[in-house]
Amino acid sequence: MTQEQTVLITGANKGIGYEAARQLGQKGYYIYLGARQPAYGQQAVEKLQSEGIQAEYVQIDVTDVATIHSAAEQIRQRSGSLDVLINNAGIVAGGNVPSEEKIEDIRTVYEVNVFGAIQVLQIMLPLIKEAPQGRIVNVSSGLGSLAFNSDPSHEHYKANSLSYNSSKTALNAVTVIFSKEYKETPIKINSVDPGYTATDLNGNSGPRTVEHAAQTVIGLALIDENGPTGQFYDENGPIPW
Repeated sequence: MTQEQTVLITGANKGIGYEAARQLGQKGYYIYLGARQPAYGQQAVEKLQSEGIQAEYVQIDVTDVATIHSAAEQIRQRSGSLDVLINNAGIVAGGNVPSEEKIEDIRTVYEVNVFGAIQVLQIMLPLIKEAPQGRIVNVSSGLGSLAFNSDPSHEHYKANSLSYNSSKTALNAVTVIFSKEYKETPIKINSVDPGYTATDLNGNSGPRTVEHAAQTVIGLALIDENGPTGQFYDENGPIPW
């Protein structure tokens, strides 16, 4: 088994996930690049490898528990442990008028953004416990902040999506609850708001670059033993739940 530091990133074949993989790979991490579609995942891995980054494709659909178990076994066989998990996979669905959002769309969003993240976290925890100081980063959004959503003066106030916003609020609750369970261990679990970033998720309309956003994400992956746990951060520091 290898001894290098390892990271699994879900939804990493493009966008913030891919850029986080690239930046951590440049820092010497062995990248387990998680993606649903083998063709896209392998293509992303080959791009990383062309830059001299050690990377391996892991087929993982966060809504399919069998693929998560298979991914965990793949990591166990090669590395025996996992230093960092970045729960990055996320989707949007439906419109922005809560009273008109279809319950099917809301369930679909929760299956990925909440239940999928929980499944990945639970199944990867045994590997994370084997690492000297495991780190878990849940990629959330400022749109999940109840403080921002309820403040008419805040820029997020008008973005009133029931499915997406509330799914990120729920993901933040997942962060808090798991961090309390592991507060007496070296494992640190945090949520991050990478900011409104130009990705496929929003039709590439965000003002931030993926390079900028990924720096915020991996900042929490790289914290030392004195770093926070059970907190919500953006590029400027802690933000309210």
